[in-house]
Parts: sequence; structure tokens; C-alpha cells
Amino acid sequence: MAGLGGGRLAVIVQKYGGSSVADVERIGRVADRIATTKATGKDIVVVVSAMGDTTDELLALAQRVTANPERRELDMLLSAGERIAMALLSMALNAREVPAVSFTGSQSGIITDDAHTNARIVEVRPHRVQEELGRGKVVIVAGYQGVSHKKEVTTLGRGGSDTTAVALAAALGAEACEIYSDVAGIYSADPRVVPAARRLSELSYEEMQELAEAGAKVLNAQAVEFAKDRDIALHARASFGDTGETVIRRSPTHLPGRVVGVASETGLVLLSVLGGAPALGQVMEWLDSRGVGGKEILLRGTGTNEPHASLLLSRENLHDFGALRSALLARFQEAVRLREGFGGVSAIGVGINTRFESLRRALGALAAAGIDVLGASTSSFRISLLVDESQTSEATRRLHAALVEPWTVGEGC
Repeated sequence: MAGLGGGRLAVIVQKYGGSSVADVERIGRVADRIATTKATGKDIVVVVSAMGDTTDELLALAQRVTANPERRELDMLLSAGERIAMALLSMALNAREVPAVSFTGSQSGIITDDAHTNARIVEVRPHRVQEELGRGKVVIVAGYQGVSHKKEVTTLGRGGSDTTAVALAAALGAEACEIYSDVAGIYSADPRVVPAARRLSELSYEEMQELAEAGAKVLNAQAVEFAKDRDIALHARASFGDTGETVIRRSPTHLPGRVVGVASETGLVLLSVLGGAPALGQVMEWLDSRGVGGKEILLRGTGTNEPHASLLLSRENLHDFGALRSALLARFQEAVRLREGFGGVSAIGVGINTRFESLRRALGALAAAGIDVLGASTSSFRISLLVDESQTSEATRRLHAALVEPWTVGEGC
């Protein structure tokens, strides 16, 4: 990433999620925590998400105006949530006689590409942040947002505040990057879905990135990618109460073949393209021109069957999906087909596919539960299965019981 670097400072970057700053009382508790850390003599940069469900509320407001809001205008709207949180937290710190200043993403030097609602950070110029740290202030940064080279406000997609925090940690040479949420660390599955889920004491960058790509919500995949590139250890902790944590770093001690966790996601769309790879290339070029990324690709068709390809899309950051769908069908007509209502469930671990055992057990566990597997893909770290969206939670519980729990019986994670 261009522009990251500079002298190493005694800086700690902390990121607080929306639940941690959901109301004035919680903002006050976060301010107390920051004040305590500041008293140890550290320079502190704090990245905040929008308060509670603010982003969802703003999105719902936009969709009351139009079912297909323009992405540029969505970025202008949605970025307001983090600005509210940053200003209130800065006020709370100053009221506690802890000097603080708040910055938007653009004021902090977060430079992104032009992909509205799902931008990527390409450069960080933290000059104003460094100046205020030099004056002894705590710097509060609005997460999830930046500015493009065209001076357009952009947002980074769901979980983008994590990316802001890690990118700033890299640019400032921070000694630690701490990610705070309502959960004390990373669990082997979402505890709300899988009661048997356990906290993991450590994960490799690769394992965490695969979990995030597969739907785990505690950390953003691009954030982990940046952390790996700069070898920054990430500490995932709870904002209040539980003192446990998960450390994400290079080369933890997990045994090869161990399945560390299961993640899931819903809102997947299957895009089928007749004509195989050449036709798929045309569709992907069209999607790229509109800033739409895919998740999985599957080529099919042999012998006398007409070849076709399938591509999975996620609706998570496609807030104008209705307009996109209409434009896609108008452009390619009978050559494409869109089907909604899919979910994905993935098992993650180093060397998970060195043998077929994990895949066999995964398929067997879902078959025994009467869950149809509609598609599958594998990598050296992951097994992903496509299921009906309504069966995603049950599939997650079944995979966790079959692949994760045998490793954790009688031991801590």
C-alpha cells in the first residue's frame, strides 16, 4: 500500500464497534477506558463505528426515499453515522479533561479507490493525526470511510472501521491494534447460533481472513489482509466486562488439519451464465465496471451439454441490487439467470483439505440432517458449502459439531 510508513511511535490504535458506543452511557464508559490508557503515557488513536444500529437506520431511511439509491449519495448519507460517534466521544474525553480531537476519514488521510459503498484503502496520509498526537491529544477517527483521489466521500463496506484501524496502525507504526466489540474475542462459531462455540486464544492471519470472507462478523477481511502485510498483531477484545481476547498473528500453534471454526452468511445470489468461460468473462467485465465483486466461480458443462458458469454474489453491500438486477438482465437477457435465497457455511483450518476426511464428514453431517448441498468449493484453508438460506443456521450447528467440537472436547481453545 503506497504511503504507509514513517517513524515508529509509541502509539496504540483502538477500534470500538457500534455496540460499544450505542448510547451516551456507553460512550462515557469508552471514554473512561481511553482516559485510563492515556494515563499510562501512550499516544492513542481511536477509530469508532456508528452508534448501535445507526447505519441500518440510515440505509432504511434511504430506501424509503427510493428502492435503488445512488451509491454516491448513499456514501454521503451513511458516512454521517461515524461522524456523530466520533464527535460525541471527543466531547466526552474533553469533558474528562483528556484533550481530544475528532477527524473524518478524509481529514485523517484515508485515501481510497472510487468504488462507492465498498471502497478499498489505497493510501494513508496521517499527517494531521501525527500533528495532533504530537500536541498530546487523543485522536478520534471516523471509521468506515475515506476519500477518493477524485475528492469523493467513500465508504468501505460492512466492517470497514476495522480496516480503518489497521491501516492507521500500519501508517503510524503503532505498537498495538486493539479491536473492541461486544464479544470477548473470536469464537469457533457465532455463539448466538452455536451454543457450543468456544473462544479461540489465537488465530493465524490466513485463518481469520478466511473466517471473515466466509461471513464471520467480528473482523473485516481487508483489515486482516493489511495486518498480515505489515505483520501487525490484532487483539480482539470485549469493550466491557470479560477480559479474554483472541490474538491474530503470524504462525500460531494450531495443528495442521485442525478445524478452528465455522462461519456462515446469507443473502447470496447465484448468477448463472450460458456459454462457459468466454460469456462469464463478459459478465464479469460488466460487473467490474459497476464495482460489483463475486465470491465463487464454478464452470460446468461437458459433452453435448451447453457449457455454463455460475458466480456467487453477496447482497451485503449491494444496496441498489434491484437496479443492478434489471440492468444485468436487460444487457444479457436469456444468457443470464439470477436466483436468490442461498446461504453459505464454511469450515476453516490450516491444511483442512490435505485429505478428504473433513469434506467427507461435512457432507455426511449435512446429509444426515436432511440439508441439501447445492454447491461446494475448497481451498487449503477452507471448505465452503452452498445451502438453502433457511437452512444456514442448522448447517452451521451441524458442521461445528462434526468438525470443530471433536478438537475441543476436554481442552481449551
